[in-house]
Amino acid sequence: MNTRPAPEAPDLGSAYWQARYDQGKTGWDRGEPGPMLARWLANGDLTPGKVLVPGCGKGHEVIALARAGFQVTAVDFADAAVQILRKQLEQESLQAQVIQADLFRFSPAQPFDAIYEQTCLCAIDPSQRKTYAGLLADWLRPKGKLFALFMQTENPEGPPFSCQLDAMRDLFSTSWNWLGTPIRIEHPMGLHELACVLERR
Repeated sequence: MNTRPAPEAPDLGSAYWQARYDQGKTGWDRGEPGPMLARWLANGDLTPGKVLVPGCGKGHEVIALARAGFQVTAVDFADAAVQILRKQLEQESLQAQVIQADLFRFSPAQPFDAIYEQTCLCAIDPSQRKTYAGLLADWLRPKGKLFALFMQTENPEGPPFSCQLDAMRDLFSTSWNWLGTPIRIEHPMGLHELACVLERR
């Protein structure tokens, strides 16, 4: 019988994510915007306005949204990610507000029209999901939209943590309307995401 204690879960705060960047362990990064963003833009589902990108990473989507005329606010735990994104924006003469902060302490002055959620929910400890879902609702104006890509993985350990659709429908229920049908998007890590659009009630 194995009596060894289970490994202690990592503290998924700023220091953890900074270390991932320092070590080059950023497998979630496609090196370009996720393909669903272009589809949402082309379809007119995501239209220019005030948009938040939480857990923005190196900010490929932030760059694409800024190019498309959005007022973008991007937030990440890791200073390395923030510095990379700021440099890229400067090189391309693009504007976006880029903030290094603990998302659970982030408190914008005004709500957003839309939130693009791709690699944040799957990166936080599942015990924090309910709190995070509440923050997403707080950050959006009524009828604002959440453009979410829910990571699907069979591995119970993370990050990335699996965001199974049934669990997401339960998590995003009280304050949300689900729009349309989830779309499967392949991820370079050999996983896939389910692209969903939700509207804040």
